[in-house]
Amino acid sequence: MTAADVRVDLCDDAGMVALDLSSLSRALLQLQQGLAEARNAPGDDLRRDGVIQRFEYSYELSVKMLRRYVGMTAASPGSVDAMGFPDLIRTAAEQGLLSRGWPAWRDYRAARGTTSHTYDADKARAVFAVIPAFLEEARHLLARLGERTTRP
Repeated sequence: MTAADVRVDLCDDAGMVALDLSSLSRALLQLQQGLAEARNAPGDDLRRDGVIQRFEYSYELSVKMLRRYVGMTAASPGSVDAMGFPDLIRTAAEQGLLSRGWPAWRDYRAARGTTSHTYDADKARAVFAVIPAFLEEARHLLARLGERTTRP
């Protein structure tokens, strides 16, 4: 999928609503490019740290899109707002939006949380090691969301 505007249109009781996936698409493209550059320069801490930053916002956008989509398609949208993160991931996995379930997303979430704390080179390497699997999962999510277009 390219970074072009990507929208998922869903029909609900109030009419047509749209989920704009273009920001997630662009973020994942940037993450992919950064990861490729960092792999070509394995000792370059600056590139590694840039990839970690791209992971941070790609992760946040992925979770945001998951929550929005699940909320837009739920029988009771308000229940999604109160849903805990593990339940959100389980629900999304049940809907086929994710290729991996809660154990993998727990790891992605822990990696994202690690990036918020004081800088530590060992922690940065551990977070960097999680990013390829996250990128694959986030691409899967984007593809599944892109397929779920409903026309009125």
